[in-house]
Amino acid sequence: MRSLLFVPGDSPRKFAKATGTAADALALDLEDSVAAPAKAEARATVAQMLQADRAGKQLIVRVNAFDNALILADLAAVMPHAPDGIMLPKARGGADIAELGHYLSAFETAFGLTEGATWIVAVATETGEAVLGLPSYTPAHPRLKGLMWGAEDLSASLGAMSNRDGVAYSGPSLLARDLCLMAAASVGVTAIYTVCTTVGDLDYVSAESRAARRDGFAVKAVIHPSHIDPVNAAFTPSEAEVVWAQTVLRAFAENPGLGVVQIDDKMIDKPHERAARKIMAVAGRDRVANDRRNHQRYCGLGDHGGHHRVRLQFSGAGRGGYLHGIHAAAGT
Repeated sequence: MRSLLFVPGDSPRKFAKATGTAADALALDLEDSVAAPAKAEARATVAQMLQADRAGKQLIVRVNAFDNALILADLAAVMPHAPDGIMLPKARGGADIAELGHYLSAFETAFGLTEGATWIVAVATETGEAVLGLPSYTPAHPRLKGLMWGAEDLSASLGAMSNRDGVAYSGPSLLARDLCLMAAASVGVTAIYTVCTTVGDLDYVSAESRAARRDGFAVKAVIHPSHIDPVNAAFTPSEAEVVWAQTVLRAFAENPGLGVVQIDDKMIDKPHERAARKIMAVAGRDRVANDRRNHQRYCGLGDHGGHHRVRLQFSGAGRGGYLHGIHAAAGT
């Protein structure tokens, strides 16, 4: 998953449009995008969405938070139709995930679904209490798949006038962002970046997405279909990254007893191997046909009348430097 498109739960028209986009997953929203008088009707609409052709997309339902009495009615309406996941807004910490997990187990049993099949994404930074509760997600609940940085609601919780300092996010928002990223890494789940509310500036969306991926976020939420392509592009590994990952994995495969290998005078260790595996896991979605060709081209396999020597360029010095560029030179 790279892109997660929010779809108002009361709009079949927007759902039909969303299924035709390149978004990897859809978040069918029963919370903020649905007015209180329309909640009951939206539940029935989302139930119909879950029964429609999913077009290869993961379907997640954002239910209402535990701070009101709506969540059980939400779950009762959607769980018979087996959503892939449930998004919990305004999650306060690990205890909320455990409670939601109990509800999901009960509904899965009642409706004949596989126990544990429904995973959870927590919107983990929408209140001050939630930010301070981030350490409580460790150890991970078995259903927890992702922690999402939600940037829009936190300002209201803090009494802030805005979550922006000019173009950039304000200090409290950036603190929540970074702590969410750290918590996701600690728990071992996916870090999901907040939506971009600047709808018309696709260059900004692209730059924000690249910065998010650079720092370790693996998915970005979006609220407008025009954002999907720049987000997908930013979170899809480049050819150079794929080649780097293949080279690192090949080096460790050929030296299984080593914790550190040397590639072009650079020391590559296990964190680099883990990063390489993550790159290949993402790239595998749309590069299966190209992986062998790239591997042959850059790593000297196949009938090329010789072999290639891979030269990696890193930014930064020593073992901490990250991939900057890749060059293949013909060898003899």
